[in-house]
Amino acid sequence: MCSNYVAVSRADRLLSFFGVHRERDDPPVDTFPTGLAPFIRLAEPGSGHRRVAEEGIFGLLPGFAKELAFGRKTYNARSETVHQLPSFRDAWRRGQRCIVPVEIIFEPNYESGKAVRWAIQQPGAVPIGIAGIYTRWRHPDGRELFSFAMLTVNADGHAFYSRFQRPGDEKRMPVILAPAEYDAWLACSVQEAPQFFRTWPGPLEGEPAPLPPRAPAASSVRTTRPPKPKPPPKPKPPETPSLF
Repeated sequence: MCSNYVAVSRADRLLSFFGVHRERDDPPVDTFPTGLAPFIRLAEPGSGHRRVAEEGIFGLLPGFAKELAFGRKTYNARSETVHQLPSFRDAWRRGQRCIVPVEIIFEPNYESGKAVRWAIQQPGAVPIGIAGIYTRWRHPDGRELFSFAMLTVNADGHAFYSRFQRPGDEKRMPVILAPAEYDAWLACSVQEAPQFFRTWPGPLEGEPAPLPPRAPAASSVRTTRPPKPKPPPKPKPPETPSLF
């Protein structure tokens, strides 16, 4: 499963590695479910391009979704059930497949006995193209937005990816595409698409990359009040001179 990654957002890298133009040029940042990030889809006929880069919500939003928060549970689509689950099946049947351009994938590693966030990438910092599906969604305020999900496969027997996820849980990994497969994945028929559902045979490397500690919320910060000043001592009445 992949719920956190660094998107390929620099225009030069999208052009060099994925052959798509992007007008915006953003520094790479961590992407989480319901965050906005680039994805790549087949260009419209007659546009003069094979692929096009779009901005979409990470977490697929089907037509019946009422709010963006729905994407917090639809950012990964299992390859075994993508054709039948209500959240994904319409996008799948319409052939709305995409490529999610990724610099780094983050996964939890429990080999130390506790969850440690690891950064996973290809050697040489070559971006990863992950197979996905996308759709258009109408926001309650009337706006139309793209949204997308990554496809995953079982990775129980994968030499590298089986090291991740909670002990005892099924191991899952994103469907990673070779660059030579990009056009075929986007343009093939729905019946042909499952041929791409396999674990990645190429090299991957990773290392611990814990999230920086969060700053405490303002309401949770304990403040030490200075001690109240002691009242000044009461002045003593003046002594009356003795007459004897």
